[in-house]
Amino acid sequence: MRLTSLITLDLSTIAEQHICCAMSDKKAQQGVQLKKDWLACRFEEGLTFTKLDVRGKVFIEYLPAEKVWAPVDAPGFLYINCLWVAGSYKGQGHGKALLNEALRDSLGTNGLVTLTSATKRPYLADKKFLVSQGFEVCDTAPPYFELMIKRLDNRAPVPRFKECAKRLQLEGELARGLVVYYTNQCPFTDHYANAELEEIGKEFGIPVKRVRLTSREESQSAPAAWTTYSAFYDGNFLTHEMLTKGKLKSLLKNRQ
Repeated sequence: MRLTSLITLDLSTIAEQHICCAMSDKKAQQGVQLKKDWLACRFEEGLTFTKLDVRGKVFIEYLPAEKVWAPVDAPGFLYINCLWVAGSYKGQGHGKALLNEALRDSLGTNGLVTLTSATKRPYLADKKFLVSQGFEVCDTAPPYFELMIKRLDNRAPVPRFKECAKRLQLEGELARGLVVYYTNQCPFTDHYANAELEEIGKEFGIPVKRVRLTSREESQSAPAAWTTYSAFYDGNFLTHEMLTKGKLKSLLKNRQ
């Protein structure tokens, strides 16, 4: 596979092209359309979605950090929402090729910034890979989130998580039962924050609530660093991973 066979989606191609991460998962079909609608709106704000021209999960998504749907202050940087190379495409240089696309577009800016974690976790960028490409940690947010940057201008202000990202606690009516904050940035969130969450509530006999973040302003004021999906239980942060009944049972057992 040629490393140069990359395509960048835009308003004229988003309808016909797949968006990689939920190609054959029937549970995510409605979520795929919601994600495409979300992307279409973000293209006008400078978002770039570039993927390998194959039917596989190999893509990068980034936009100006001022437009990011996350509680991060990083003026003048480009923010990488997602960089994913999966399956048989790993180990062939595709991740570096995709990152180079973002680096090329970041020329003239302060650099690149993205969210990762202290240890490798689902959905978050691979810290080990980022370190190998010259990224460094510039801030942290509990319980395990890290903000990493690749500087192009050493005079630029250092990006930081907003204080709300370090709160990890809900109050009032939201401090009871299971509460999930989510956006349409990922095609899987629609199913797991709705149908799956409904089943979880019935199985465990607990109240469930959903808070769908529908704007950049709401997302930049979110109570956790990862806005794509964040679950809270009895007011406290539980996980950024999408919950199933088995996953919740395991998490609650570990909290005892």
